Amino acid sequence: MGGSAPAEMDLDLRSIQEARRCAVAAREAQRAFRFTPQEDVDRICAAMAEAAQGASARLGLMAHEDTGYGVPEHKRLKNEFASRDVWASIRDVPTCGVLRRDEARRVVEIGWPVGVVAALCPSTNPTSTAIFKVLVSVKARNGVVVAPHPTAVRSTAEAVDVMAAAGEAAGMPPGLVSCLRTVSLPGTHELMQHYATSLILATGGTPMVRAAHGVGKPAIGVGPGNVPVYVDRSADVERTARDVVASKAFDFSTICATEQTVVADRPIAGQLREAMRAAGAHWMTPEEADRVGGMMFRPGGTMDPRFVGRSPQRIGELAGIDVPASARILVADLGGVGPAHPLSREKLTTVLGFIEEDGWWAGCERSIELLRFGGDGHSLVVHATDEDVVLAFGLEKPAFRILVNTWGTFGAIGGTTGLAPSMTLAPGGLGGAVVSDNITVHHLLNVKRLAYEVRRPPEAAWTGPGQALGAAPTGDGPDADLVARIVRQVLAEVRR
Repeated sequence: MGGSAPAEMDLDLRSIQEARRCAVAAREAQRAFRFTPQEDVDRICAAMAEAAQGASARLGLMAHEDTGYGVPEHKRLKNEFASRDVWASIRDVPTCGVLRRDEARRVVEIGWPVGVVAALCPSTNPTSTAIFKVLVSVKARNGVVVAPHPTAVRSTAEAVDVMAAAGEAAGMPPGLVSCLRTVSLPGTHELMQHYATSLILATGGTPMVRAAHGVGKPAIGVGPGNVPVYVDRSADVERTARDVVASKAFDFSTICATEQTVVADRPIAGQLREAMRAAGAHWMTPEEADRVGGMMFRPGGTMDPRFVGRSPQRIGELAGIDVPASARILVADLGGVGPAHPLSREKLTTVLGFIEEDGWWAGCERSIELLRFGGDGHSLVVHATDEDVVLAFGLEKPAFRILVNTWGTFGAIGGTTGLAPSMTLAPGGLGGAVVSDNITVHHLLNVKRLAYEVRRPPEAAWTGPGQALGAAPTGDGPDADLVARIVRQVLAEVRR
């Protein structure tokens, strides 16, 4: 009666073993892939991007079915962005062989892969994040093992399978791209700390990102995005209202850069309210807002998953409040910011806070307060035509993406702005990350440098205390050809 079969092992043990197997296989494949020429790498990535784009609608529906979050059609758009737009942004980036030559400084830069990337994906964007991370990893000749959220294993694994099949058909080594299917916290932790893993790319909740930073491997993580949207008296109020409501309603607010609280300049606050109502915003009464806020958040401040990525009508059902069928988002007037005002937190659902302040300076201070309560370093939106106000927000706010007159949702990820298209937005040192960029292929590419001598060491370096080490060579010394011949002869003798 021998030992137990693998299928009878505990979930944690099976997950750990799968993580080990995928990490080792990815490392072996990556070693075979690391000297692949640029044209072959690009052909493989193009095939994967095309396959993911073609499956965008199906994957979006699967993501919604797995989690219950968001809108399938909007998830399709995010999948298309993660495949088509991300690939377009990195397609012409050199990653193989000689990248650049600086003739003046006599430095040659050469692309070198990081190794194997452990790519942690969230439940809110399970397929688009996986598509993005596979593309930017393989473009830099890395292996990648995707670790899905437990609630989104089926859809995330399908997105990875679609890309892996297309890549392997185009010549990619089997095992270079894979996805965990038996998911547990011990298994994901094993993947992150495994000797074959070189770098962790973590997108998800704060506890998971903190765990990624704590395993002793290089890690790029993201932070929460409690995004304020300041609406100045100089703004185009009607357009701003439509933008804010549409952005907040998009995929039921499951992108971390979505607007979380409007900070309205008092002279235009009334007009903004009416324009937002016309665009589909439904204001809750103070009692309704208290009820929603009390149910939406747990004692520690984390969201109850039942409320994540839900329609206003579903939130109304859960909280026992009346919500009209026409409502696209719910809005709550806030009396302040902080734990006593739970709806001033990040809300990954169709609930928006609203605060009035008199003047851009007061709006600036309130925006900083919101960021410090749960979004330091992430993103902020400004609607204004007064460039002095825009610049003041850019200079003074503790956020690394200041989005001007655009949607928070699409603006931060580079969909409606010139920022690098990305599904992973780093918040810099303020938010606990090592960088403040939209993560892309550059962050997963090491660069080694050939550096030729451009100046001789100073005279004083040739002598030591109390001892002459010799004078600096002069033009009267042996010529370079003679030295080279001597070196070749010595090397030949050593090789014998």
